[in-house]
Amino acid sequence: MESYLNENFGGVKPKHSSGETLEKWRSLCGLVKNPKRRFRFTANLVKRAEAAAMRRSNQEKLRVAVLVSKAAFQFLQGVKPETDDYTVPEEVKAAGFDICADEVGSIVESHDPKRLKSHGGVDGIAKKLKTSTSDGLSTEGLSRRQELFGINKFTETAQRSFWVFVWEALHDMTLMVLGSCAFVSLIVGIATEGWPKGAHDGLGIAASILLVVFVTATSDYRQSLQFKDLDKEKKKISIQVTRNAFRQKLSIYELLVGDIVHLAIGDQVPADGLFLSGFALSIDESSLTGESEPIIVSAENPYLMSGTKVQDGSCKMLVTTVGMRTQWGKLMATLSEGGDDETPLQVKLNGVATIIGKIGLFFAIVTFAVLVQKLVTRKIMEGTHWSWNGDDALALLEYFAIAVTIVVVAVPEGLPLAVTLSLAFAMKKMMNDKALVRHLAACETMGSATTICSDKTGTLTTNRMTVVKACICMKVMDLSKQVTPQIPDKSKKLLLQSIFTNTGGEVVINQQGTREILGTPTETAILEFGLSLGGDSQAERKTCKILRVEPFNSTKKRMGVVLELPEGLVRAHCKGASEIILAACDNMINVNGEVVPLDEASLNHLKGVIDKFAGEALRTLCLAYIDLKNEVSAETPIPANGYTCIGIVGIKDPVRPGVKESVALCRAAGITVRMVTGDNINTAKAIAKECGILTEDGIAIEGPDFREKSLEELYRLIPKIQVMARSSPLDKHTLVKHLRTTFGEVVAVTGDGTNDAPALHEADIGLAMGIAGTEVAKESADVIILDDNFSTIVTVAKWGRSVYINIQKFVQFQLTVNVVALIVNFTSACLTGSAPLTAVQLLWVNMIMDTLGALALATEPPNDELMKRSPVGRTGNFISNAMWRNILGQSLYQFIVIWLLQSKGKSFFGLYGDDSDLILNTLIFNAFVFCQLFNEVNSREMEKEDVTDGIWDNNVFVSVISATFVFQVIIVEYLGTFANTSPLTIMQWLFSIFIGYLSMPIAVYLKRIPVSIERSDPLTF
Repeated sequence: MESYLNENFGGVKPKHSSGETLEKWRSLCGLVKNPKRRFRFTANLVKRAEAAAMRRSNQEKLRVAVLVSKAAFQFLQGVKPETDDYTVPEEVKAAGFDICADEVGSIVESHDPKRLKSHGGVDGIAKKLKTSTSDGLSTEGLSRRQELFGINKFTETAQRSFWVFVWEALHDMTLMVLGSCAFVSLIVGIATEGWPKGAHDGLGIAASILLVVFVTATSDYRQSLQFKDLDKEKKKISIQVTRNAFRQKLSIYELLVGDIVHLAIGDQVPADGLFLSGFALSIDESSLTGESEPIIVSAENPYLMSGTKVQDGSCKMLVTTVGMRTQWGKLMATLSEGGDDETPLQVKLNGVATIIGKIGLFFAIVTFAVLVQKLVTRKIMEGTHWSWNGDDALALLEYFAIAVTIVVVAVPEGLPLAVTLSLAFAMKKMMNDKALVRHLAACETMGSATTICSDKTGTLTTNRMTVVKACICMKVMDLSKQVTPQIPDKSKKLLLQSIFTNTGGEVVINQQGTREILGTPTETAILEFGLSLGGDSQAERKTCKILRVEPFNSTKKRMGVVLELPEGLVRAHCKGASEIILAACDNMINVNGEVVPLDEASLNHLKGVIDKFAGEALRTLCLAYIDLKNEVSAETPIPANGYTCIGIVGIKDPVRPGVKESVALCRAAGITVRMVTGDNINTAKAIAKECGILTEDGIAIEGPDFREKSLEELYRLIPKIQVMARSSPLDKHTLVKHLRTTFGEVVAVTGDGTNDAPALHEADIGLAMGIAGTEVAKESADVIILDDNFSTIVTVAKWGRSVYINIQKFVQFQLTVNVVALIVNFTSACLTGSAPLTAVQLLWVNMIMDTLGALALATEPPNDELMKRSPVGRTGNFISNAMWRNILGQSLYQFIVIWLLQSKGKSFFGLYGDDSDLILNTLIFNAFVFCQLFNEVNSREMEKEDVTDGIWDNNVFVSVISATFVFQVIIVEYLGTFANTSPLTIMQWLFSIFIGYLSMPIAVYLKRIPVSIERSDPLTF
């Protein structure tokens, strides 16, 4: 069985499965009762193919547009602009605008410089849209703007109503056949026995079908609502916008045509627009066109397309087209119908359902054939084989209904759907625990994680940064003592110029009239330091002209700006990793504020300061400047060396509360935590020791050293690496790749920057930071940690283990019912010529084990015991030896009990008379149901003997068990006419419950039988 599953259903991976692989397993699912329901939560390959075709079309259109645009731009350089022959529609003119949505949209989409120039360029477009390129939109008249230019939302599939799910549940092939049987039974029964007696069997089956349909539809509808809520959370993206002359954060769905948007590295372009101003802007258009080569956007090529991502640089953008008018909007509408990839467990359990379904179909055909053969033999012996009456027709119909119902019970349609139910439940609960799951498979995979490669800043630390120490003019200052540092005026001026001009942040006055600092926590800390020295951000920026900006990225570990000063001097400021910037310095500012050469003694002093700050777990940054020749242009790269060191700052970022305990919990659970950071190695080691990550036998290494190691050295080093400092994104990617491929680890990786995308993509589970993370990182991630907290990552691992084990519990429970129901009906049909469980009864059993069983077992919340087990890793079988032991042991017990009741039940209970068979079959049905009820409790634990521990904490489980018990009483005592049951005495009820209860001590005995322990894994099975 395992080899067949691995060969045919084992190709689907948690991430990046090919379309051929996804198509293959679908074609192998031969016996599917209800395709609409079975494949509801799988990828829509047709829609995906449409989206791919749309991307190819976009790529070709944009390629042609860019070529035409370049040629037109060169031609237009020396040509006077043509008169604008565009006519403004009356409706647009009446609203006060001088350009309509179609015109401005087509300029950007077709990259048309001629039409752009005819409208007066970007500034002309802004005037015609009645917006200010500096102050943005005013809040007046926004509703009319929305009506004319649209809103920034994409067309989504409407939420399906409850009745759609009822309709889909009715598409179950076996239920349709049973419905036909019920109809024929109704007609034949009324014709032969009259109304109402002849209608009982048909109405009983019909009522059972309706009950199954409505319970199934309710469960599916609730799941769809959960997924809808999660989809809304996934789409919450904010962007920096200037409106009413105030810079503020807005949801991308609130954007309107005419808005001024601020974009930085890692942002997703939220709408089509035009470049207003910016530096070194590089755009990745692969999401829209499939083209991986970045596009340089500037005043010459000002076109920005929605859905593309900022790879480098920053800019201000004028929004020109929103929502479904953009190519991205049309693509997203198609992609949203493509759905999520199915998870490996879903596919695996579809395979199990297919195999068991085929076995069930074989048994159903044989059972029907045996029952018909018994009937024909009896009629031949009675000599009535040539005369067939209504009773014989009803008997044949009943046999057919039993055979169909065996297929209903045998095909465990609920197995793959239980995965979805469990994942939906876990995703909803994880959302409450500050973890947003973007891909279903991540829930499964996280339960297998053996290694977590975590960032330091903001994940292990609070990301609330303050400058607490500084070394300016060779003097070390403790800023935490609230004493204003004494700095020579000239040096102070240089320092403030460096702080307020060479920054990715901004000091603004918000709508409440108070000062607010926008930017990353590091930038905020340094700007706060500048303000505490009496600096004025706006004044510093106004006194000089910015010629060039090189934003910070994790490869260079530095950022820079080139300024043209009022006196005509050109100066470059640089800021970044202390040892890197210090190595680029030739001079320094001494105690008197004078620029002097950086001699060896001073260099050693500054290196000592860096080590001292780092040893105190402070992040260190070095600030430096260089005066350049006047002929420097915006295209001239910022120099790599020759700088003058202004000073070094030490930034405190405290360790998050609870991190040390979470790391210890991971270690107990067999999960290795590794810190991968761009910080100084001494800072990293100090924080790692405080968190409990770096142990005595662990290694801390720097990225440049790691890169130079040979393959053999890496094999020896990697298992011991606990801290990697000064790492580049490539180092992180290499570490993750080796851990996964060479050492067979299941790796979870955290990331927040654009350059982390390759490592997040490579990892088994990519975890992006919700607060500090860029949109590029979030797009590449499987889970978004909304509070950027390491403890939340541990919670995700706990839920991942819970999902995996819950599904194992449900599989164990359902396969037990499958085995017993099949064998009991088959052997009884072969040996006695009748089946003890009728169609209505089997439908009820099917509902207990399918929808209700999944609800009870697949929604069990995680407990602390889960984190005391070893991770499940990559090898072994999903259906473990322990599960087979429990399944076969319980099946054997139930079969023996039912067989004894069939053969000895009448004499044991003293049943005589016409209704003895009916009472005995009711007893068998009742005992069988109670065996399933108690086995459901047994299935809560596969190894642990105490299965009732924490049972009262799970309200869903208790409710399902209670409801099943109440309905069983109603079916037996009050619905006998329809369900072919007879009311039982109190002793017979107690006996049925006792038979069910006996399965609990048997389960304890079974768990004491040793089996070989396997490491199983949802990734490969």
